[in-house]
Amino acid sequence: MSRPEHTGPPDLFYNDDEARKYTANTRIMNIQMEMTERAMELLALPEDEPAFLLDVGCGSGLSGESLTEQGHYWIGVDISSPMLDVAREREVEGDLCLSDAGQGMFFRPGMFDGVISISALQWLCNADKKSHNPRKRLHHFFQTLYVAMRRSSRAVFQFYPESPAQMELITTQAMRAGFTGGMVVDYPHSTKAKKYYLCLFCGPSGSLPTALGTQADERSSATFTDRESLRARKGKRAPMKGRDWVAAKKDRARRQGKNVRSDTKYSGRRRQSKF
Repeated sequence: MSRPEHTGPPDLFYNDDEARKYTANTRIMNIQMEMTERAMELLALPEDEPAFLLDVGCGSGLSGESLTEQGHYWIGVDISSPMLDVAREREVEGDLCLSDAGQGMFFRPGMFDGVISISALQWLCNADKKSHNPRKRLHHFFQTLYVAMRRSSRAVFQFYPESPAQMELITTQAMRAGFTGGMVVDYPHSTKAKKYYLCLFCGPSGSLPTALGTQADERSSATFTDRESLRARKGKRAPMKGRDWVAAKKDRARRQGKNVRSDTKYSGRRRQSKF
């Protein structure tokens, strides 16, 4: 069975028929609600306090209904107009926006107390147009999302990675944007029940939640940290700029057929300060 994201762009795949079929399927609705509730657990919001949340890839508002039931306010973003039409017909209480997540989030800084996304993130890994570059689209999405989130808040993405390389692509771009966090894999030994959740921290890194369906001594999550922390651990690399470095660079340019000035006794020599 082919993956939905391989059959076409999401705005074309989720047409009127598919949008209504998706929302009318009881099994899909139950799974969606379960994954939303699990994402909210991982979000670790303060109890008995309403929060302002963002639902990325909100679709017909199934996830949003769960947020409303828990007393939260939310905004939903989706690229499929038919899906949003179904959400309006169902009279969901959140505000709905038609937008492509790959073009970035357009909200003001520090607006959201948390972010969830159910079964949507893997769509950004596809190039549906010639102008689409999955790496750049993911980075722009995470970069603008980071700005729109309140410091110390969390974002939880449930998604279906196609391969380890795709998972690495997503986590790398999230890290480049400034997030910390990691992957939580529920029921890692089950074929049907296994679920992947990318838990991101906006600001100081917190402890990664425990995955479901694992033994106490079993590792079922993978953490990563921001690039600045990695540099601090490894230490700064010693600069390699001197006469030998200049000579090697000029030799490389000559081999590439570039026009390079001849070497003199002044090549690579350190200049004296003007003052």
